[in-house]
Amino acid sequence: MTHSRSRASGSKPPIILSEDDYNRLSGLAAAVEDRQPLVAEELQAEIDRARVVADGTVPADVVQMGSTVEYQANDGPTKRVTLVFPGDADIADGRISILTPIGTALIGLSKGQSIHWTARDGRTQRLTVLNVEQPAARETA
Repeated sequence: MTHSRSRASGSKPPIILSEDDYNRLSGLAAAVEDRQPLVAEELQAEIDRARVVADGTVPADVVQMGSTVEYQANDGPTKRVTLVFPGDADIADGRISILTPIGTALIGLSKGQSIHWTARDGRTQRLTVLNVEQPAARETA
């Protein structure tokens, strides 16, 4: 199943989501719609344009929920974060929420892909995925 929105197409790279991540993220976007409408809209736009595949068939180099990602924004330093649901976020420990602009930009990208995203200060930045690691639990689940 493939979902797309016209405003999300164009310069954005193709992304892949597992059925489980698609369903959980769709529910999360709906749950925060009243409190954070812009965040919910951006997340929904990203997941709507994803190619959704069966659980367990997402390539290992694709960012999923729980993945640890090394990325570079613009020409800045390399950063390493783990993409998590809001309740598990702890920026001091490198765990960023899917509801952050970077979290939403990262989901579904694969190693080597870049995407332009808008930071909270309104500036457009280019984010490039350098490496993706999956948690051990994902491999055995």
